[in-house]
Amino acid sequence: MNFQPIIFDKSKSLFVKTLKKRVDEYFKSNKISKYANFSMYLKSFSLIIFYFGSYTTLYLYNQSYYSIFLWFMMGVGMAGIGMSVMHDANHGAYSKNKNINKFFGFFITFLGGSYINWKIQHNVLHHTYTNISSMDEDIDSGSLFRFSPDQKLRKHHRFQHLYAWFLYGLMTIQWSIEKDFFQLVRYHKKGLLKIQKKNFSKEMMLLIFYKTIYYGYALILPLIFFKTWWLVLIGYFIMHYTAGIILSVVFQCAHVMEPNEFKSPNKERTIKRNWFEHQLNTTCNFAMNSKILSWFIGGLNFQIEHHLFPNICHIHYKKLSKIVQTTAKDFNIPYKSYKNMFSAVHNHYKFLKYLGSLKIA
Repeated sequence: MNFQPIIFDKSKSLFVKTLKKRVDEYFKSNKISKYANFSMYLKSFSLIIFYFGSYTTLYLYNQSYYSIFLWFMMGVGMAGIGMSVMHDANHGAYSKNKNINKFFGFFITFLGGSYINWKIQHNVLHHTYTNISSMDEDIDSGSLFRFSPDQKLRKHHRFQHLYAWFLYGLMTIQWSIEKDFFQLVRYHKKGLLKIQKKNFSKEMMLLIFYKTIYYGYALILPLIFFKTWWLVLIGYFIMHYTAGIILSVVFQCAHVMEPNEFKSPNKERTIKRNWFEHQLNTTCNFAMNSKILSWFIGGLNFQIEHHLFPNICHIHYKKLSKIVQTTAKDFNIPYKSYKNMFSAVHNHYKFLKYLGSLKIA
């Protein structure tokens, strides 16, 4: 089945015009670039060194239980690189230079993922059709979870607020093993690869090649050179589980939340709202005053700003949030935010429980 897009109201509202004008004026008046600065580059290389440094140190302490902690550190590094480095780069928000974006965006392959699948799932489907069932794959998990009131309620969903936290940790290891392959085939059948001007056979060959490199250095080499093979398998699982938990919780706390709207495609495949207002109604922020959290997760606690301006580097989100919040208030448009990470996680827990018992409307 070919991909069928959904059309948003294309009329440019006064809100959209005002918001874009204020954001442009901010960068112009302060004479700063919308892209990365020195601190962004420093953070990027710090996280990359942290990950590969932990990996290298494993060769010195692979027989010790300290190795488990090093695998855990790699998991933290994976999540950090994914959210703070690769994410901006694959949005084209890191630099004006496309080669620099490609360089940093390519790090997803060293973490076991596929850059082309990520771009389609995240940039195209999630960012364009946020919280729209059957379009946004971030809320479509088959029958395992119910992330939207529009999705079918199954008996086991009554427990999803309990088992979700255990399964979230499997996200990256699932991607690295089988999801990327099935996803690439699905995107080919839907015509999404063609839209991205990508050849299926070539991308499948590249996917196999990159997976071979990843498993070669991340798992095969440690199994060959480390004496305790079972410690390697435990550590490797812990690495992925750590990254999976962090990534899942951060993204779920931005969209699968009680105040957000969820949509289903109508027969006309239209949304009677402009895209900017749709993003504000389907996204929320959290822990906006936490500098440490914001640094580590690449400003994704400012998810509203990221969705409105994905081509702007996350180092600017804190400042932009004041502009967006003021403009939204001026036009009586909701701007949703949770005070801290704990309150956001708690709300996500409650919303999962609610969806697990709520019958289809």
